[in-house]
Amino acid sequence: MTTTADLDSPAGVLDAVREQHQIESTASIEKFRLAVEWAVMHPAESVVHAAMVDGTEDELAIAGPGAPLVAEFCVAELALALGMSTDAGKRYLGDAVETRYRLPRLWSRVMRGEVPVWKARQIATRTIGLPEDAAGFVDQHVAPVAHRCSYAQIDRADDHARDLYDPDEAEARRAEQAEHRHVDIRLGDVTTDGLVYIEATTDLADALAFEAQVAAKAHDLLGHHPHLSLDVRRSMALGHLGDGIARELVIHTHHDTSSTDGLVRVDNTGSWITVEQLGEWCQQEHTRVTIRPVLDLNEHLHTDRYQPTERLREQVIQTHPTCVFPRCERPSRRCDLDHTVEWPLGPTDSVNLVPLCRGHHRLKTHGGWTYQRTGHRTFDWLSPHGITYRRT
Repeated sequence: MTTTADLDSPAGVLDAVREQHQIESTASIEKFRLAVEWAVMHPAESVVHAAMVDGTEDELAIAGPGAPLVAEFCVAELALALGMSTDAGKRYLGDAVETRYRLPRLWSRVMRGEVPVWKARQIATRTIGLPEDAAGFVDQHVAPVAHRCSYAQIDRADDHARDLYDPDEAEARRAEQAEHRHVDIRLGDVTTDGLVYIEATTDLADALAFEAQVAAKAHDLLGHHPHLSLDVRRSMALGHLGDGIARELVIHTHHDTSSTDGLVRVDNTGSWITVEQLGEWCQQEHTRVTIRPVLDLNEHLHTDRYQPTERLREQVIQTHPTCVFPRCERPSRRCDLDHTVEWPLGPTDSVNLVPLCRGHHRLKTHGGWTYQRTGHRTFDWLSPHGITYRRT
């Protein structure tokens, strides 16, 4: 073990770094192995009786064909023990089971410390969708060089195995890639200057048409903003592509007029902007501004019905931006609203409603998990094994 005295020289610091790296590597290997042990302790057979009785818990395929199935509800508690969300824990457990049962050569190298766990997970993630013999092909060809192969080499091996052993799926997969087109406006990552990142994947033809429109609009803006760079004008062009078409600006803001900082909080994104920035947005040509009643998050709203009113639902969503299960980050707008005390024993009101995503709602209803609200935005969850996890 490195002592404080050893750290008085560069060589001593390097020795300490190597020592800590070895400790971390050994711990990551053991954690990967223990994940498989957890899966073995929760086989699909353990839920057969419950599934036959009321269908509340299913068997879960977390790895590829030929790997063992596990009990659906075993994932959440392992994930929290790993310090992960349920989804991330499911991926971790799946990668461990995939490596152990479908990539045995790779597993052996991981257990010997010859291939890092993170590299094995990259390979396992790619082989989970392959037939069993195709996964074996990848294991045979990639495992011996896994410690030095690149992501591109792993992808090529995966594609080659699919072409050889499942050509129909390979063709379907190529067609499916075209459906992965998307536009992501990252409102959750707004900078303090009110800037938002946008990324997209489109067909080449659509990309070329979009580029032509952005370039043309950026050129048009040159006459009005000759002092701005091309990059800035291209950014501004995005907001002008719909010129001539009325647009509605829907934002929820809070501004303390007694404050001297001149900042406005935007609830939609959890960010701050200046009063001037808000004014510019509202004064842009063809923008329609609608003033709506203020939604007080501290107001106590209620209804005698099971379903919340639109105003109550919006208040709960604004109060809790995500599912309230520990480490879950699913946006509350995509969640169920759960009565913490079951209705009609518990009311439909501001205090008794919280968002739970569908998976964690099922976990609470059928998986033996319970929770209670211990503060305005604090919840204590009790697992089936008696462990308490706090979500703040």
